[in-house]
Amino acid sequence: MTSKAAFNRGFKAWCENVAVQQRKALALEPFEALDPFQLAKHLGVEVWTVDQVPGLDSETREVLLKNDPDSWSAVTLSFNNRDLVILNPTQTGGRLSSNLMHELSHIVIGHRPARVDVSEDGYLMLNSFNRAQEDEAKWLCGCLLLPREALLKIRRRGSAFLEARKDYGVSKDMLLFRMRVTGILKSKN
Repeated sequence: MTSKAAFNRGFKAWCENVAVQQRKALALEPFEALDPFQLAKHLGVEVWTVDQVPGLDSETREVLLKNDPDSWSAVTLSFNNRDLVILNPTQTGGRLSSNLMHELSHIVIGHRPARVDVSEDGYLMLNSFNRAQEDEAKWLCGCLLLPREALLKIRRRGSAFLEARKDYGVSKDMLLFRMRVTGILKSKN
């Protein structure tokens, strides 16, 4: 993860505020862990795995889950003015949480889902990709999973990284990224 993206003025502060607001809406303290599945339910977003997609043939399922599972993490689709996130169930733990929270971040920001087609060979093809939107979703995802208040609490109590990762359901990479970009890794408090 890198932090080299250029954001509009105030975007990072907005993300931290959104992380606090979403917790408040779910009766959580600003430093408490936010379960991405709980947030999805609160936002009215359905979450499926590939196995729940109706009409998906066995060849496509085989490609997505066995032949090329590392080629995708999650995808957001909209239908009937509702959002649906389809997760790659081969990715688990902190990675799965991050994947879902990333997709929810697109929704919270108001990004339109990319168009996805399936080739004749059964491969998913993303027809549009917007780097700026991906960077924005990545930043908000980090704030939602590990807001500044949570990072300060982790730092103050001297939590071991493994314990903090378990408490917040995140990967080591996500925790280190957020600690670095917020400057909390270097701070004394």
